[in-house]
Amino acid sequence: MFSSAFTLINQYLWFIKNTKSVRKFLFILYLFFLLHAQAFSQELNARVELNAPQIQNVNKRVVDLLQKVIQDFLNNQSWTNVTITPQERIDCNFIITIYEYDGSKEFKADAQVMSSRPVYGTNYNSPILVFRDKTFNFSYVEGEQLDFSDTQNLNNLTALLGFYANVIVGMDMDTFKLNGGTAAFSNARNIVNYSQSATQVGWKAMESMDNRYWLITNLLDRKFNAYREFAYQYHINGLDQMASNDLQARQNMSKLIPKLKEVDRFGAGNILTPAFYAAKANEFVGVFSRLPGNESVVLYNLLAELDPSNISKYEALKRS
Repeated sequence: MFSSAFTLINQYLWFIKNTKSVRKFLFILYLFFLLHAQAFSQELNARVELNAPQIQNVNKRVVDLLQKVIQDFLNNQSWTNVTITPQERIDCNFIITIYEYDGSKEFKADAQVMSSRPVYGTNYNSPILVFRDKTFNFSYVEGEQLDFSDTQNLNNLTALLGFYANVIVGMDMDTFKLNGGTAAFSNARNIVNYSQSATQVGWKAMESMDNRYWLITNLLDRKFNAYREFAYQYHINGLDQMASNDLQARQNMSKLIPKLKEVDRFGAGNILTPAFYAAKANEFVGVFSRLPGNESVVLYNLLAELDPSNISKYEALKRS
């Protein structure tokens, strides 16, 4: 009797011990998969705003659904094999304005694409990309699944989104490592190459001088390397140092501006220059208006020459 009771007690203790082990194992396994999933999170934290203010034959429910579909596609896709955490996802915005709809599936739209990156030790996000695509045209039927391919244009909407996702990732990487975005830019160029037979416009060199073809061509053209080198030095040795040494960081950035004169601003197909200053003009005013002595005026003269389209903004540098 006592022997049987002792055996039962031992079996019970073994069960408790092993149950705890199983629970511990399952908990560790859960943590592993959680951390693994976080480590390979998607690159973008995209916010999409889809409008059709002048189109009468578009159902608002369809617009709202399409907005969610596009946003989910951008945020749930992995665009590189780079390991990142959710906190490192790139903040970006797509403001898409539909100006024509055939009532069936064809949309003609204009898109404003913007991205930013955080500045170390601050709550400030520095604008990286500000670009307007005037031919953001695509087909979409309610309920259609968005499929993307690295080798062919399955759908112009996913090709557009894939192109800009790679441009955003590449430009962001360039600010953390010198020419760090080259692989992503190459992916974007591949999308342009396989979209040459697409019926929608915006992919070909001869269609206009300010389209997607010229944007990615500029980004990979050595003639525009000064912008990519600037992006790295300006953010790493400038903005990211402001929390520790504000004045030195501002002066580091001011010394980089003359390097921008190396770019042929008037060359054919130069779309990167206006995109660059569209992103940085306001920030330049904020950064350089607090330089000592006449350094702000010197920067005004340089920027007025480099970017006359924003000269009214740079006027503030003369008054600082």
